[in-house]
Amino acid sequence: MDVKDFYYDLPEELIAQDPLEDRSSSRLLVLNKDTGEIQHKVFRDILSYLRKGDCLVINDTKVIPARLIGSKEGTDAKIEVLLLKRRENDIWETLVKPGKKAKIGTVINFGEGLLKGTVVDVVEEGNRLIQFSYKGIFEEILDELGQMPLPPYITHQLQDKKRYQTVYAKHEGSAAAPTAGLHFTNELLGKIAEKGIEIAHVTLHVGLGTFRPVKVDNVLEHHMHSEFYIVEEEEARKINDTKKKGGRVICVGTTSCRTLESAAGEDGILKAGSGWTDIFIYPGYRFKILDCLITNFHLPESTLVMLVSALAGREHVLKAYEEAIKERYRFFSFGDAMFIASKPEQD
Repeated sequence: MDVKDFYYDLPEELIAQDPLEDRSSSRLLVLNKDTGEIQHKVFRDILSYLRKGDCLVINDTKVIPARLIGSKEGTDAKIEVLLLKRRENDIWETLVKPGKKAKIGTVINFGEGLLKGTVVDVVEEGNRLIQFSYKGIFEEILDELGQMPLPPYITHQLQDKKRYQTVYAKHEGSAAAPTAGLHFTNELLGKIAEKGIEIAHVTLHVGLGTFRPVKVDNVLEHHMHSEFYIVEEEEARKINDTKKKGGRVICVGTTSCRTLESAAGEDGILKAGSGWTDIFIYPGYRFKILDCLITNFHLPESTLVMLVSALAGREHVLKAYEEAIKERYRFFSFGDAMFIASKPEQD
């Protein structure tokens, strides 16, 4: 399977640089995964595609202001550090730019010494283990010094940090937002619950995999970085009960999907628990839990385009992307959404 099979040509002006004022007013492309048929809607119309007895699964991770700009002790060279994964003893796995300036033993100052980081190990090209020292509470210092880790294709400064969080963000730990969830408002979620649709929460802290392109020609040789997930007992019960009763499990975003597919047994039953997952879903994968997916439009040749292609077929997905480009949809993190289902019909 060649990575080039998942390429499409995107005009740069279609990359959304800013979030819409009203989250739920983004556009929604509805794709029938079996036939490839397409409908054009507004995101709040999702309510009419969800049925009583369905279960909507959301990822309640919260993005931390994980981007730190510091200076190298001794030379004052600017160094950017992205926090990815918390280890023990105030050590974090980080992505450092430029990596060549961050050899083992390098000390980086942030906020005029309010926070200091020492490089203690090299994980791989660009990745460093950094041990932090500070006085006070780390999270409070991070809130003061850190910036939201927006993807590199977003060049505008984010005016309101909350706009890179879902309205239901709860558990801190992500280096990126689960962006399909950005379209939901509390009002829309209220209407979904009123309609008799179960809402289940899972947690997956989005990590390095989001920032890591596929660098191999053969898709099967790509290695995913691991991310931490939690599925609580009560939430697993909601999802399993939905399946038993013949309802659909609708994942909000690829992160919710990857959580369920990682925690499910081959028997299709979701197990409560926590752990690390490096699941890589690409065409040929057989979904154990997920029935439908709400997702954004993803980067060409990315693992996320591959996941969506596993659900709806590569040709249907690329044709839908082609249509979205023609119709001037907005792409990527702050862009528009897709709803992928068998027989997506409105009530």
